[in-house]
Amino acid sequence: MDKEFQNYRVVCTLEDIYGQIIVWLIVIVLTLVGTLGLWSNTRQIYALAMAGLILVLSLPFLLLVFLTTLLDHIEFTPMEAAQNTHSSSSGSIKPAN
Repeated sequence: MDKEFQNYRVVCTLEDIYGQIIVWLIVIVLTLVGTLGLWSNTRQIYALAMAGLILVLSLPFLLLVFLTTLLDHIEFTPMEAAQNTHSSSSGSIKPAN
């Protein structure tokens, strides 16, 4: 059970998330435009129901895509021995051998 512990560095390389955020904003804007288009004295409930339905149905899928993209871009890279001594001198806790 005398294993040597190794420090890891967490790296998140996320560049393609901006497209997903833009799609989410487009869905929100189109929902608001559709709601305003249906808004009148007689159809207010339909406008609110449409906005609620679109948001309730689309938001879980958009969050799922966002989270899976985020989790796919997290990398754990082992740190080299030289980096371990450098990080331990900068205040990090070095694991016991």
